[in-house]
Amino acid sequence: MHLVSDTIQTNAENEPDYSSLFSLLKSGFNTDKTRCIQWRKKQLQSLVSLLTEHQQEIKEALYRDLGKGETESWTAEIGYLLSDIRHTVKQLDSWADLRHVSTPLAAQPGRSYLQPEPLGVVLIIGAWNYPVQLLLAPLVAAIAAGNCAVLKPSELAPACSSLVARLIPQYLEQDTVAVVEGGKRETQGLLSLAWDHVFYTGGAQVGKIVMQAAAQHLTPVTLELGGKSPCVIDRSCNLTVTARRLVWGKWMNCGQTCIAPDYVLVDKHQVTAVIEALKAEIYRQYGNAPVASKDYGQIIHQRHYNRLCELLHEQNVVFGGERLPEQRKLAPTIVLNPDLNSPLMQEEIFGPILPIIVLENIEDSVAFIRHREKPLALYVFSEDHGFRDRLLSKTSAGSVCVNDTMMFMTNPALPFGGVGNSGMGRYHGKFGFDTFSHLKAVMVKSSKFDVKARYAPYSRWKLWLLKKLL
Repeated sequence: MHLVSDTIQTNAENEPDYSSLFSLLKSGFNTDKTRCIQWRKKQLQSLVSLLTEHQQEIKEALYRDLGKGETESWTAEIGYLLSDIRHTVKQLDSWADLRHVSTPLAAQPGRSYLQPEPLGVVLIIGAWNYPVQLLLAPLVAAIAAGNCAVLKPSELAPACSSLVARLIPQYLEQDTVAVVEGGKRETQGLLSLAWDHVFYTGGAQVGKIVMQAAAQHLTPVTLELGGKSPCVIDRSCNLTVTARRLVWGKWMNCGQTCIAPDYVLVDKHQVTAVIEALKAEIYRQYGNAPVASKDYGQIIHQRHYNRLCELLHEQNVVFGGERLPEQRKLAPTIVLNPDLNSPLMQEEIFGPILPIIVLENIEDSVAFIRHREKPLALYVFSEDHGFRDRLLSKTSAGSVCVNDTMMFMTNPALPFGGVGNSGMGRYHGKFGFDTFSHLKAVMVKSSKFDVKARYAPYSRWKLWLLKKLL
């Protein structure tokens, strides 16, 4: 068996050349073993073993990189993946089965169906904010669909990157799944190859680079990006429950979540009540000194910490703002009515700062959202079904959650993905299987009966008959 390290070389400019690694995985794919459903299930069960047998190491790595506590590490990373794998293994036979469709009269006698087949060798580029989940969840879908894959973990989460690179070869066959660590140089080297699919999770700026590189080989891409996900609070909502769920969704992972509520829209009659409810709930969940809570994480690196602190410059901070610079910690922070042209409202925050924008009327939220890029997620807290329906029908977002935050991620029957600037493509459950599959169209005809009207020489009678059949 070849080792991954044996297949990485450098070119004349001392840049990494992954051609040999790519060829190794192509050869592994061409053995056809990945087409076997039982083989796929066995690999997925090996991933279960990896996650359960090294659970403590994973938790420690997540704590070193992001300060994640045990409960958050389990629910958002390890437990999430285990649930995803169990669902995938349970449904895999039906997903991989032929999907029969109707056959028109003109093509009778015959039958038609879609045959799922693997794409080949795919590249999965993970993100640092959920460095285990966002790397391995696409891998689950890729393996389920019968592909070989190269994983590129984020170098910004070095503890998790190193752990994944060490563990994957111990549990998965090295001619079907490999891990490449590194930064920009290594990613560029990988993107120079003709993958059968590229799956990227991260920011829009790098997403453009990934898409441009993939275009050189006409490689399809899935881009899971982000954006400024709005949260609309209507006066009809249950404010106590709203505050509880909003605090949970916003400040999990210190706000470093692509689908975290980015800002809140509220009308002028409710703004004081909303702020007071949020403040009370922050104290309830994180204690009297939230920035020092054991359940509250840290900013991934110093550059991002400095950026977040700069976003607060000259803003109206009505709650929070405390900092522990040596630990890269910024307390849950609420900003009231920020300048809409400021970086705070022009960039995805991706941190523990929550702007609250006061509207004259909550119905104005539709125009406010439509005036901006389509978000990855939209949240609305309301018991007014008419208002909810108007908001959902007149705005666009990758996913929507009514009266909660982020919980759509727990439903494998729902796809996850962006729209417009927030991304393209989707995965989770069957949607992930389909993303990493080609649904080959097949028609099987009988030779016992033949409609000769479709053959030349043509006549008016043949044309009349064809019009009836087609």
